[in-house]
Amino acid sequence: MTDERTLSLVELCVQKGMRMTEQRRVIASVIEQASEEHPDVEELYRRSVAIDPKISISTVYRTVKLFEDAGMVERHDFRDGRSRYETVPDEHHDHLIDLRSGQVIEFRNEEIEALQEFIAKKLGYKLVDHRLELYGVPIDPKKGGDTDG
Repeated sequence: MTDERTLSLVELCVQKGMRMTEQRRVIASVIEQASEEHPDVEELYRRSVAIDPKISISTVYRTVKLFEDAGMVERHDFRDGRSRYETVPDEHHDHLIDLRSGQVIEFRNEEIEALQEFIAKKLGYKLVDHRLELYGVPIDPKKGGDTDG
């Protein structure tokens, strides 16, 4: 059996029995290439239409929703008023969002992971999933951030 984590988004779609039109293939490819940037649908549309001018924004919306419902992409709402997407990661990670620039920084910290497990267990739960999003501004004043912590 092939590990789903090593399959491309297109291969996952085929494996799940989805009909893969050329437009869906383009959109899947664009999502994969831009996943670390966490693009919104409008950005996915701009990149997709550059490859295939016949792709409509509604096709991008429908396709992203299809991929999300199938558990192949994750939607994030990083307080900027737009849903942003990434492929389901091979390994869990959390996000730090720069409120000034909108940059999304992915990170993993074993101490945070252990603390979350500890808290859930202490409260009588087995942790089965979680999402951590940190929001901040740069500390370095040269980057336009706050200096008073």
